[in-house]
Amino acid sequence: MNSLTITRPDDWHLHLRDGAMLAGVLPYSAAHFSRAIIMPNLVPPVVTTADAAAYRNRIEMALPPGSTFQPLMTLYLTEATDADDVARGFQEGVVRAVKLYPAGATTNSQSGVRDIEKVVPVLERMAEIGMPLCIHGEVTDADIDIFDREAVFIERVLEPLRRRVPGLRVVMEHVTTKNGVDYVLANPKGLAATITTHHLIINRNAILAGGIRPHYYCLPVAKRETHRLALRAAATSGDARFFLGTDSAPHTDASKQTACGCAGIFSAINTMACLAHVFEEEEALDRLEAFTSLNGPAFYGLPPNEARMHLKRAADPIAFPPRIETGEGPVTVFDPMFPIHWFVADEAG
Repeated sequence: MNSLTITRPDDWHLHLRDGAMLAGVLPYSAAHFSRAIIMPNLVPPVVTTADAAAYRNRIEMALPPGSTFQPLMTLYLTEATDADDVARGFQEGVVRAVKLYPAGATTNSQSGVRDIEKVVPVLERMAEIGMPLCIHGEVTDADIDIFDREAVFIERVLEPLRRRVPGLRVVMEHVTTKNGVDYVLANPKGLAATITTHHLIINRNAILAGGIRPHYYCLPVAKRETHRLALRAAATSGDARFFLGTDSAPHTDASKQTACGCAGIFSAINTMACLAHVFEEEEALDRLEAFTSLNGPAFYGLPPNEARMHLKRAADPIAFPPRIETGEGPVTVFDPMFPIHWFVADEAG
């Protein structure tokens, strides 16, 4: 197959940052995606409906002329979150979901949740109105190995929470383990998972074998090859509970290439090309549309996009820039470590 036409995709987990970084990275997501769930972990975080509306306005002001890209806003859950404000934001269409960061789990998560009991009233209200909860699913206990934190979170936090609030609709963000895939598969209702482009391609050897490679460091960290293969099987299965969330997360090279580098991989520019390669390898190109364009809208109660995307396969590898320039500094682009022959033939906003 040398060409493919699919419903225009959405990104159900995206970091755009703010200010000069926002202006630098937004055009790449807007070129390929119609909508995106925007992460709220700014400094300070997006904690109220008013914060979300103001951030949405900044994103819309930074869009390229003529772009139709739609940012779908989220709220950062804290132990002081107001359930009435959350419900109002959802009912007014300003906010689509709430994001739960365990405190200290990832970038700018210091204001996150330490005691899950303190946010149960907000989660119960969300269950009543059908508002999804997006979860960074890792424990942060110092005695838990970083490669085990997702599996332990499912056992200690997620499963008890879903029993406590059974009507809550949950998205396990950037799932990275076979444990996570199996947990989703065992729960037919009210639970879904996003999978990133990079977790379909790299395992932990990409970060550590032959030297430390900071541009493959992300959180949750990439795991063993057995987990990567489980993610591939889930993403390419067509199962409606799995859909794309790139977790494209830009950091300047200076903040990555340092003694204590930031976690995050910037993949907005070449995600669709990389995914076409992955799905071709798995003989599943006919299921790429479900993963990128249909399953996510179905879970979030939105219609699929009306626009279409055309992908083509070139005889020679496509050259993507190794980095982009932003007002904050250069940002390295995700390198999948294999030649990419697929490209989006009709970039638009």
